[in-house]
Amino acid sequence: MRKVIITAPSHGVLIERLKEKGYEVIYEPEISYNELEKKIYDVEGLVVTTRIIIDKFLIDKAPQLKWIGRLGSGMELIDTIYAQQKGIRCFSTPEGNRNAVAEHTLGFILNLLNNIIKAHAQIKEGKWLRNENRGTELMDKTVGIIGYGNTGSSFAKLLQPFNVTVLAYDKYKKGFGKEYIQEASFDQVKNEADIISLHVPLRSDTHHLAGLDFFSSLKKQPYFISTCRGRVTDIAALTDALKKEKIRGAALDVLENENLASYNQLEKNNLNWLTTQPNVIITPHIAGYSHEAFFKMAEALVNHLDQIS
Repeated sequence: MRKVIITAPSHGVLIERLKEKGYEVIYEPEISYNELEKKIYDVEGLVVTTRIIIDKFLIDKAPQLKWIGRLGSGMELIDTIYAQQKGIRCFSTPEGNRNAVAEHTLGFILNLLNNIIKAHAQIKEGKWLRNENRGTELMDKTVGIIGYGNTGSSFAKLLQPFNVTVLAYDKYKKGFGKEYIQEASFDQVKNEADIISLHVPLRSDTHHLAGLDFFSSLKKQPYFISTCRGRVTDIAALTDALKKEKIRGAALDVLENENLASYNQLEKNNLNWLTTQPNVIITPHIAGYSHEAFFKMAEALVNHLDQIS
């Protein structure tokens, strides 16, 4: 029987649907790289997230491997070039969690503009501060979106009722501007946006895209949002930008290093400082992890298999 290993937590519908397609499903959501190396020799399919690097060495251990399915978006941990050279199909499922990421991004912005988390923390300290927490409306603002793929475009759709102007930049797409969504250059986003939200994959050209040069060139002291990949943002540069008031506030669902137990002293210092700032929100990479997305990603993965089989 054909085998599939699922290497991360997934919705039960994925196991059910894979079995219906004739696969023996090995569900090991906590499997390590070394354990996977020993079990992958007769596997036809592999389901992954961001837990395990699927590199050339591991691929060579799987002579029967035909496909690698990624729950969610972002393929940077898979050596897709080598896999494709070996005839292995690689696909992701960004359509499964794009709305979840979009809603989380909107939640970040509304929280920052209206001082919601900040005011809540003050209430717990017995402080009732109204004037100090006067909010700013999203209505009529200019929102810059960098990366107009699945999540960037889904986020833009949610902004429609707020009567905002969306300046959207995408290095690889053209012709998507309409109504309140304007195609823009990278510099135009940096110059004109009141809020900047990142929705790009992690590639060599996006690593530290939001670095010292990026933050120093901002014109309007915008709010900065990232729900894409941690290493797209240089956390040291972000910290510096906040201290120099180059940005008005920041909300991050991702960090360069999400293994907090491994932090060196500099990383600890930056994170400790960020988490004490009233204009900073950090969540633990949960934007695309809603209950609905958990199901939709599993369903999307099987749909992809239907298309390639």
